[in-house]
Amino acid sequence: MSAPPVQRNVAVDAYRGLVMLLMMGEVLRFAEVARSFPGNAFWRVLAFNQSHVEWAGMSLHDTIQPGFTFLAGVALPYSIRSRQRKGEGFAHMLLHTMGRSVLLIALGIFLRSTDGPITYYTFEDTLTQIGLGYTFAFLLTFVRARWQWVSLAAILFAYWLAWALYPAPGSAFNYAAVGVPAAWHRHLFSGFAAHWNKNSNLGQAFDVWFLNLFPRTSGFVFNSGGYLTLSFIPTLGTMLLGVIAGRWFHEAAPRIPLRRFVLAGLALMAVGLVLHFTGVCPIVKRIWTPSWTLFSGGVCFLFLAAFSWIVDVRGHRRVVFPLVVVGMNSIAAYMIAHLWEDFVQNSFRIHLGAGVLNGLGTALEPLVLGTLTLIAYWLVLYWMFRRKIFLRI
Repeated sequence: MSAPPVQRNVAVDAYRGLVMLLMMGEVLRFAEVARSFPGNAFWRVLAFNQSHVEWAGMSLHDTIQPGFTFLAGVALPYSIRSRQRKGEGFAHMLLHTMGRSVLLIALGIFLRSTDGPITYYTFEDTLTQIGLGYTFAFLLTFVRARWQWVSLAAILFAYWLAWALYPAPGSAFNYAAVGVPAAWHRHLFSGFAAHWNKNSNLGQAFDVWFLNLFPRTSGFVFNSGGYLTLSFIPTLGTMLLGVIAGRWFHEAAPRIPLRRFVLAGLALMAVGLVLHFTGVCPIVKRIWTPSWTLFSGGVCFLFLAAFSWIVDVRGHRRVVFPLVVVGMNSIAAYMIAHLWEDFVQNSFRIHLGAGVLNGLGTALEPLVLGTLTLIAYWLVLYWMFRRKIFLRI
């Protein structure tokens, strides 16, 4: 007799759906609309939360990548448990995990190369970052709870120490040579925190060596956003926090460990803030500092607690159904958002025309077009959901 299937966690699917919806929601172009309404606080707030912060801090948009990474970790205990119930051995699961890691890295590189003349080898994309750390997270899922926390602390401390020991940029450092504009001075840290300044750090030095090992149309000098390959190491810490959350789900079943989630979230955020404001390690998403791992991980725990309360405590499953449709097909949603935007929006422009798209005024045309695009994305995912078509890696 075959073992019954492992029950899906609807709260996790809903949270993943929110993460993907925030990513797909870039088509709403709040920043573009806000420029048409200067001084309007409503549009300014929406625009801020649909953009990445320049360096230190967090917007709602900055929660997308840690949320996706955290939930990849949450899913690992469920995936392992399901495979064990099917009789799969450790070696088979490890090979499958390694294959998944390679596919995630390859897919990330492919999506970043679609507009280029050659393959664009870059490893700071969400999928490649998860892929680089995924097999390590899988292995850490099998260690005892105490050692998962020890591993998390060791990863973050070792990474912090490596950056702290690398020479900080001096007062005469030529930031312009590494793509940092003159107006950036307000974002530069001073003192010890300067070790984490843009494109003048350990991760930048590594990428100047590593990325130039691959074929390129021109030599790599800097990433304009400051993103780094080595961020996959503290990103592994984010995934490991998700693994811990997934383990807590299983240990508490059938109860929901809301108290643990909330306390863990608040504690992690507090530690991250202390590290930031003391100058020990600033909270910077673009280079995934250890303090960012802790702070954003805390935010993820609170999101998970909120969705668990809505779904499992209050029983509002219908409320989150639109998010579940997206969350259960996250890879499809990711690819749709990266590959379909131009096609879908051009189709609306051709078939609806400016008269319809400008019906609320030319200033709101990006919002109208983006809303129609987002609806189209969701309807495709709903069609896939109804037919049980789910892309898996």
